[in-house]
Amino acid sequence: MRFDNVHLESFGYVLPERVITSTELEQQLAPVYERLNLHEGRLEMMTGIRERRFWSNGTLPSDASTAAGRRALEASGVAPQDIGCLIHTSVSRDFLEPATASVVHHNLKLPADSVVYDISNACLGFVNGMISLANMIELGQVKRGLIVAGESSRQLVESTIRDLVNDPHVTRQRLKRAFSSLTIGSGAVALVMAHASLSATGHRLLGGRVRTATENNHLCRGSADTGFTANAAMLMNTDAETLLDSGCELAAETWALFRETLGWSNDNVDRCFCHQVGAAHRDRLYEALGLDRAKDSSTFEFLGNVGSVSLPLTMAMGVEEHPPPTVARVAMLGIGSGLNSIMLGVHW
Repeated sequence: MRFDNVHLESFGYVLPERVITSTELEQQLAPVYERLNLHEGRLEMMTGIRERRFWSNGTLPSDASTAAGRRALEASGVAPQDIGCLIHTSVSRDFLEPATASVVHHNLKLPADSVVYDISNACLGFVNGMISLANMIELGQVKRGLIVAGESSRQLVESTIRDLVNDPHVTRQRLKRAFSSLTIGSGAVALVMAHASLSATGHRLLGGRVRTATENNHLCRGSADTGFTANAAMLMNTDAETLLDSGCELAAETWALFRETLGWSNDNVDRCFCHQVGAAHRDRLYEALGLDRAKDSSTFEFLGNVGSVSLPLTMAMGVEEHPPPTVARVAMLGIGSGLNSIMLGVHW
């Protein structure tokens, strides 16, 4: 993928106020830990995640996405009536039908002639949305667009704990396959993108590469989509070790193709933002790519794994706290269950 006329204008993000520590989750798992003779503290020790966040009861994915979208529009100075496309990209959706994007579109009072739809692709949905919108801008179909995502973790985490505690035959292996579900956090992010002729920033999306290894689609699977109401029951089954090994192998393949496409080298990359899973994932990923970890920004310690929101939210917070220099080479390193990998380059 190569783009000549696509720019990133402004991010917007929202974090839930309620903080849930790993210690609190392990206290709820005390009956399981006692049965399996485990000591408290292993969740943070194994993942590096000390806390994550939950939305208040009754908050829907569209509510969170709307709030982030509104902030992105305000930061960009782009009026709602100038948005030609809205894409909602999170795993979390209000319902199967209609598209959650339609709710966000109505909430933000976007134009009746704007393109509106959902994209869902595990933790890569937002990056897929960036590519889809970039293609429309490059083709001249729209001048400006908005990508939003709002992930909600409460239902998955609470269902996982309830299921483990109520299982009289729970084993260490079963706990191990459910462990990744306890790392999931909540948050929302949005991004305004525009044609170069209308850009106020000059942050150019250059392009990137996509690579898949779908023979690994079984390594992380969730239960049927039941919506995100307060009493929704969700579970995930994850082979975390194999997922990490296969994911880093796929990432290394994608990175090599990415560098070839953009003509970059490891040495001239200025900043990196990767999908946030935990400490082991971050360390192994940078080792596999041969990149200096000092160029990374991380949020997993206090946000956990926020699904499709993780990579763009980390980038939004990273460029806000430490703005890259002009014309810096910024790499977006995306990987998600399936397995899929997308890596994009930006001249900041």
